[in-house]
Amino acid sequence: MAGPQTASDQDFGKQDQARGADMLEAKLWANPCPFTFRINYLALLYNTPLYGWIQDTYGLKRPEYVVLYSLALADGGSARDVSDTSGFPKNTLSRAIKRLELMGLIEAREKAPGGGRTQALFLSDKGRGVVHATRPVFEAQEQRMLKTLTEGERQMLFELMSKVVRDAQDWAGEVPQIAQTDALSEQKGTRQ
Repeated sequence: MAGPQTASDQDFGKQDQARGADMLEAKLWANPCPFTFRINYLALLYNTPLYGWIQDTYGLKRPEYVVLYSLALADGGSARDVSDTSGFPKNTLSRAIKRLELMGLIEAREKAPGGGRTQALFLSDKGRGVVHATRPVFEAQEQRMLKTLTEGERQMLFELMSKVVRDAQDWAGEVPQIAQTDALSEQKGTRQ
């Protein structure tokens, strides 16, 4: 049990906050990867409480909810579609889909037209109900996050980020060769 705070405890707390503010400023303005810091920081602050709430309230893990939400937005799709648009690996989504089927949140899979291994996935009424009940919370959190921007700034941000997202197929999934070579050279140099 914590005792009463002393004046020095309060000063330490202020110093701690100042160091945190200094680090945030450094990560914002002195960071060699400023875009990815901003994306990761905002995504973490947005996702952590929401997916925690989803798990606590509905018993769904993040990949499971991502499957539901993706199928709701596109009115169905395949596991590959969800994987390609969410970044989750196929094996993670396969487990999520099996569990969602057992829970009755997605309909039993049927072969997609044209044969092959791709199977169409659709929400059940129960699955649509979960998305319908939860989506307003996600939307409200996004509105809170973006309240500092004007409508024009939001539109510009959405368009620029969409451009980066659409180009992801040209760079995602691999480390740049130059970076691998430089890192390996540095590692060999430190071992000598």
